[in-house]
Amino acid sequence: MTDVVLPCLNEAPALARLLPRMPAGYRPIVADNGSTDGSAEVARRLGVQVVTVPEPGYGAAVHAGILASDPDDGVVCVMDADGSFDPGELPLVADPVRTGSARLVVGRRRPSGRGVWPPHARLGNAVLARRLRRTTGLRVHDIGPMRAARKDDLLALELRDRRFGYPLELLIAAARAGWEVTEVDVTYGPRTAGTKSKVTGTVRGTARAIRDMSVVLAR
Repeated sequence: MTDVVLPCLNEAPALARLLPRMPAGYRPIVADNGSTDGSAEVARRLGVQVVTVPEPGYGAAVHAGILASDPDDGVVCVMDADGSFDPGELPLVADPVRTGSARLVVGRRRPSGRGVWPPHARLGNAVLARRLRRTTGLRVHDIGPMRAARKDDLLALELRDRRFGYPLELLIAAARAGWEVTEVDVTYGPRTAGTKSKVTGTVRGTARAIRDMSVVLAR
């Protein structure tokens, strides 16, 4: 069994559709980061484990979910809970870790249509990814929110960021540790109706994420 951490903040409409679509062998864990729309109740009603995360921040939710995971095969995936990713593609990121061909696999978002990935968010991501390639040598093009690694490996990195800088800190730490990091294409679709992006949905949200990640790059 592979665990899937779903950092969550007010994603009730998406969870109702996403959780029943988890492929066989993948067990979701909803890391609820202060939702007020009943997200936790939706998950529990569907028989899914919920971890309450009082500390605000994307990284805080992901870290708490990883701590709560107990995968039979040692592999933990992370995926946004907003419905923009297809859970059927989880094996694309998990299988290389499971077979040992990679220590960390990151999904490179491929938009399913026009307007799915707003230009300001796509540009900010591209700039950060370019800086990351230049400073670490990693061949990645997306600081993506879908990834997989072994639980013990992730905890051994002792990542500190609890905000939006977490995904970038993970990549930097993996590069410094000499990990084999692989990037695979994953479908990136529109969010489920009734949910709102904390990052890509607004210029302000994207700017906040870029700021957090820039702090990580400057360390």
